[in-house]
Formats: sequence, structure tokens, C-alpha cells
Amino acid sequence: MTAAVANIAAAASGIRHFLDLSDFEPAVLRGILDHAARMKAGRKGKPKGAVEPDHPAADRILAMIFEKPSTRTRLSFDSAMRQLGGETIVLRADDLQIGRGETVADTARILSANVDAIMMRTGKTKNLLELAANASVPVINGLTDDSHPCQVMADVMTFEEKAGPIRGRKLAWVGDGNNMATSLIHAAVQFGFRLDLACPAELAPEKKVLAWAAERQGQIFVTEDPAAAVSDAACVITDTWVSMGMKDAERRHKILAPYQVNAALIGKAAKDAIFMHCLPAHRGEEVTPEVIDGPRSVVFEEAENRLHVQKAILAWCFGA
Repeated sequence: MTAAVANIAAAASGIRHFLDLSDFEPAVLRGILDHAARMKAGRKGKPKGAVEPDHPAADRILAMIFEKPSTRTRLSFDSAMRQLGGETIVLRADDLQIGRGETVADTARILSANVDAIMMRTGKTKNLLELAANASVPVINGLTDDSHPCQVMADVMTFEEKAGPIRGRKLAWVGDGNNMATSLIHAAVQFGFRLDLACPAELAPEKKVLAWAAERQGQIFVTEDPAAAVSDAACVITDTWVSMGMKDAERRHKILAPYQVNAALIGKAAKDAIFMHCLPAHRGEEVTPEVIDGPRSVVFEEAENRLHVQKAILAWCFGA
């Protein structure tokens, strides 16, 4: 099953899933970002618990499934739903019967009878897609091993706040061609920016993702040379070298050591370039303290913008 199949089935029922950036027309994603910016601007001076005036999620409940631990995803979705006037239920993997033999399809039907939307943070993409295919309420991708669309929407929002319109600009990714890299490739096509990715050959982005971008004339360039990727970039982005559940940490550290974002590397970017990282970060590994804690870094602005973007995604899912 693919996200496209799940979305086709959902569209026939009027359900709005948010599974991957590649599923959408660019205008829809732009509309979500514009809504996020308006809501963020409207919250200046208000307490964190203040509810949006139009209460787009009034009387609605969001179930949040965490098969992987989380700080930013849990906090931002929980706060987002509360600010929209709704409620949340947090479900860990051991809170559900999936781990004891119940199918994802049956779980989707049970959840749909009790809540108005579902956010899932999981490793296996097939679990997310099966959930979406069988749910009668919107399903949101909070992260899978293959993509991280909510984070990258927040990255685009942050870039535009700090550096102006993203269309036509050059951004650089340095490190593993992982789920973040995939969603950045999707975003580069959908928002019209150039993306240069510096990755070791054995950790390059998936060929099917690059083929998707090439079919749409995306400006995607892959190299093994970090300096070439970063040259004149308006933004440099990286991620941790070892994600949750990986067992080959020593090998990955050795392969990725030349891809550390340090002062020398970011110095090759544009003079006013910014630095992004989805967090959590490991200072001294993928990035040095002088970069992530320096004046170019916007990592905490990124983290805050998860809240605003996800509010807009939830509002879109509810048709608001």
C-alpha cells in the first residue's frame, strides 16, 4: 500500500489525511503554511493556553499514538489541539492491543469510533498507511522511518520567517539520506527550492524518492562532498547520525564523521546562511556546539514552529 492509495480511498469519503508532502498540490501546502503564520501572529502576548477565537477543533478529540518516544511531537500536538479548543488522548505502544496481536485495521476502526483524528509516530510506514486506509477520521504522520512531513513544514515556515521566500533558494542537507532528507526532497519540489544533499554513498537518499523528484523537474543534487553541497547555500540542515532503534552506531559514526557541520563547513555557505536541526542534537557529533549554539542557529524557532504548523494541519484536516 502507498500513501497515494490511502489518500484516494480517504478522498472518496471526504477524509483529509496528512501523510506525506508528496501527496499534495503545492497550493494546499502553501495554504497550510499561510494559516500557520496567521495563527502564530495572532498569539502575540497571549498565554499558551488561550484558545483560538474560531475554535476550529471545539469538541474534537485527537488520539496520539507513540510507538517511538517523543518530546517535540508530543508537546506540540498536545498544545496545538488544546489551542484549537480540542482534547487529546496519548497512547503508547504498550497501551494498545496491536503489540498483542490485534491488527492495525481493527485498531483504526476502534479509534475512529472514539476520536475525531489520529496522529501516529511510528517506525514502520506500513502501519501508518494501514491505519489511514481503515480509519474513518483524518490520520496525520507524526514521523515514520521514511518521512517526517510535519517537521519539514515547520522548517519551511522557519526559513521564510528568517530569510524570506524559499522559492528559488538553495538549501543544503548534510548527513544521512534519511526520513528528514526524504521530506526535504518532497518539499523542494512542492515549494520550488533547490536542495543539495551531501551523503555518504551507502547512506544516499532512496532512489525512488529521487526518481519522484526528477519526474517533476525538481532541483535536487546529490553529492558525497559536503563542501560542494553547502557552497553558497542559504540554509544548512543536518540530523542525528544514530536514530532510535539503530544498532550500528559505531559504523555510522565512522561513515558520517566527515559530514559534521562545524564552523569551517558552514563558513562555505552564504554569508547570512542559517542552520537547522530537527532535534534532539548530539553536540560534538553531527554538529559542533559553536554552530548549533551560535548566531546562525534557528533550531529552537524550528521547534516552536512545529506547534503553529501542526495547528494549521489539524485545522485543515477538520476542514477549517
